[in-house]
Amino acid sequence: MQHLIFVYGTLKQGFRNHPVNQGERVAGEFTTVQPLPLYIVGPRYLPWLVNQPGEGYPVHGELYEVNDEGLARMDELEALHLPDWYVREPVQVREPSGRLWSCQVYFGSASRLQLDAVHAGPLPAYTQEHAEQRVAALRGAGLL
Repeated sequence: MQHLIFVYGTLKQGFRNHPVNQGERVAGEFTTVQPLPLYIVGPRYLPWLVNQPGEGYPVHGELYEVNDEGLARMDELEALHLPDWYVREPVQVREPSGRLWSCQVYFGSASRLQLDAVHAGPLPAYTQEHAEQRVAALRGAGLL
């Protein structure tokens, strides 16, 4: 079975966890239809999209067609089994032409915003600059 997954953080092309994403990229640029809050949180400076429609910005990301095995790898990376972590839920995204796509996305638990430091956000996109800050924080903490 194939699944459409919208990625906005480290699973995007050119980012640290992209090798886990074995899906085929759908051509184009995509943004969430609803504004959503995207933060950078915690000691690992993780991109954290919260399911609070109407807050934040339409979030920019990439769309991938992923098979069951690929989805299982992504679910494992996103630690769906842990409380107060990520969940995979439906979302609608739009390409510049206006075409809408129904897909799934990994939302972070809103409780994390109280449990961990919020370093930035809400943001419209997770960028290479954010990724570099993440690497610097991990190196500084001796985690890389």
